[in-house]
Amino acid sequence: LKIGWDCEGCLKVLLIINKVFRALPVPPFCCCRFLTIPSERILSAGKILRNAILSGAPHLIRDRKYHLKTYRQCCVGTELVDWQMQQSSCVHSRIQAVGMWQALLEEGVLNHVDQELSFQDKYVFYRFLEDELEDAPVLSEEECKESMEELPDTLLFLSQIGPDAHLRMILRKHPSERTADDLEIINEELLHIKALSHLSTTVKRELAGVLIFESHEKAGTVLFNQGEEGTSWYIVLKGSVNVVIYGKGVVCTLHEGDDFGKLALVNDAPRAASIVLREDNCHFLRVDKEDFNRILRDVEANTVRLKEHGQDVLVLEKSLSSTRPSSEQGSSLPLVNIYTIFLLFSADSALDDFVLMHCVFIPNSQLCPVLIYHAEALQGSEQEKKDYTLNNKRRVIHLVMQWAAVHGESLQHEEVSLDFLEVSLLLKQLYKYLLIVCLSAVLFKVYCCDHTYTTIRVPVAASVREVIGAVGDKLGSVDDLLLVNLSSAGGESHSSYLIPLPEQEGPSTGTLATFELMSSKDVAYHMTSYDWELFHCVHELELISHTYGMQCVMKTTVNLDLFLRRFNEIQFWVITEMCLCSQLSKRVQLLKKFIKIAAHCKEYKNLNAFFAVIMGLSNPAVSRLAQTWEKLPSKFKKFYREFENLMDPSRNHRAYRLTVAKLEPPIIPFMPLLIKDMTFTHEGNKTFIDNLVNFEKMRMIANTVKIVRHCRSQPFSKLHTIISHQRKILFCSNQDCFYHHFVCFLCQFVYFLIVCMFFLLLGIFFSYFVCICCSFCVGII
Repeated sequence: LKIGWDCEGCLKVLLIINKVFRALPVPPFCCCRFLTIPSERILSAGKILRNAILSGAPHLIRDRKYHLKTYRQCCVGTELVDWQMQQSSCVHSRIQAVGMWQALLEEGVLNHVDQELSFQDKYVFYRFLEDELEDAPVLSEEECKESMEELPDTLLFLSQIGPDAHLRMILRKHPSERTADDLEIINEELLHIKALSHLSTTVKRELAGVLIFESHEKAGTVLFNQGEEGTSWYIVLKGSVNVVIYGKGVVCTLHEGDDFGKLALVNDAPRAASIVLREDNCHFLRVDKEDFNRILRDVEANTVRLKEHGQDVLVLEKSLSSTRPSSEQGSSLPLVNIYTIFLLFSADSALDDFVLMHCVFIPNSQLCPVLIYHAEALQGSEQEKKDYTLNNKRRVIHLVMQWAAVHGESLQHEEVSLDFLEVSLLLKQLYKYLLIVCLSAVLFKVYCCDHTYTTIRVPVAASVREVIGAVGDKLGSVDDLLLVNLSSAGGESHSSYLIPLPEQEGPSTGTLATFELMSSKDVAYHMTSYDWELFHCVHELELISHTYGMQCVMKTTVNLDLFLRRFNEIQFWVITEMCLCSQLSKRVQLLKKFIKIAAHCKEYKNLNAFFAVIMGLSNPAVSRLAQTWEKLPSKFKKFYREFENLMDPSRNHRAYRLTVAKLEPPIIPFMPLLIKDMTFTHEGNKTFIDNLVNFEKMRMIANTVKIVRHCRSQPFSKLHTIISHQRKILFCSNQDCFYHHFVCFLCQFVYFLIVCMFFLLLGIFFSYFVCICCSFCVGII
């Protein structure tokens, strides 16, 4: 331990731990139990927190009286949460603080006076492990100082393990005691479990109410044996298990996110294999057989199938949160009828999903005639025709308004859509929302072999034939013209034959002289302003086109491409500036400045630029500058570690997602992660199942798109005048970065050799001088 105890103190602590854990009551529904001995790091964290409280707020730990009973050396749950939130910026909410204290409570470093198993943000008494001793050691001044120095790192460590501890605390509750917030937290966790990815949202919500947490401490523990009756379905939450079959041994290994035991429940058959723990401290989610069968029955009972000519054309599933059924699967054309009758009657999020995603399975050329048909009256009395026509027209107009609001820009390029809208006033209003579209003309430089170039104006979506034609008109010749995209993957056999264009060579000197005069906060602000302009121009349909292919909706995704390219520009700008700086002291100052810029980008909720800067500093070309990182002050090292923890990709980037969930718009999100979510949803789920549209997949992709909509729901407030020098950032390729890094290393090595030679010559001169002095003294004697 960093803050150690003597042997006698450790012995007393272990005796108290055994005494406490023997007295712990174990609920009948919970098969898990706490570790009998706390881990070294948790034990150290508990001691640091206790010492920090005694040093800064000693009144929190004192004797308390409650109901005529005295509890010695106790803390109150609400006071501990308040104190923790005041100590660090990494603690964002009271729920997060509860999870951090729960991590200590799980391993017995912090104990409830009545031996309860969960930490509560209430007037409840808790006692640190050291305070269980009758003769607790007196805190020295040196221990106080050391604890305060290590407190930030300890809180950062607890903030990383706190969410998992809070989840385990919720799962340990009896299902009937879980609140709506508890179920929402469990459901959020289930979204990232691989074994449940194929289940519908309704089934996952049902599972959130019945899941039970189970843990086993020792490797080699047999969870169940082959041939036993199947009573539960298991999901591996942490650790791994071996699947063992008699006569064959270990046939496979299951890891985090895998499930087992479901086959015996579905077929009502004995276990087909034995499950043995492969490592210590494994955690599982368990679903009992009764709950498993009930969920299957409820899902089937709440599912309505509409048939046409003996075939399913629509599958509806009743949701507990809505009085109307929601569509899970359906064919395209009959579905429009169902939406106009059931969903257009009142506002529903399903309508928004349909308007956003309909282009995947029913193009506008089919949708427009169907809507016109439903706006017409059917046969019947005059009053019935009038009522039917009025109601249907209202529903169709409601749909068209949302449809035009979302697809307004793309409607300009389809003759069917223009004929359907017909109203020129609406088209004029839509033009002000146009960003960069297919018909937008841009200036385009086409280089010749002699490095001269010709500038032409062509549409964004111009074909190669159109570009060659425009160049031929400009040059006065169309014979033997060939348009070539010059690029290189860096291969040694080809790169020596390619002559790079001037703008492809990259800078040879850094901009430190100008850059160090700028305020880090101003740089971060102007970066955020420009990034917001790019992000605000990204159309929602571009995300769908990027996922499904540009032929789906938008014929170009240029706004999204510009925003994604901006991330790479910032990342390589950071690498370039660091590698072009040859002086060690200047490079340390530059590193500090980039960490400050990242902190201010996070403050401005520009998470895209924040990740770009941090990933630039994490690049091997920068991370291998050992002397630079060694001279970085500890304060900035701590900031950088916090930022790296936010980038932790484990549990599907859980740290980042929890941080974003606490922010209010405007937000510039980490766009590559949203693209990854949509791609995984698209690749992992079929668009059509049994010739029916998979609306569950459409809904999941639409929810990701709505995250972008939520981030832009509030405007970005501009406080300063945007200056132009932030519009262009100089950066060089990864290969050039490594070259400049090598040059820096070579300069340092030469400097080291010169210093060594100097001291060597100085030593030789000193030895020669000593010899002369000795000879002179001997001569005198």
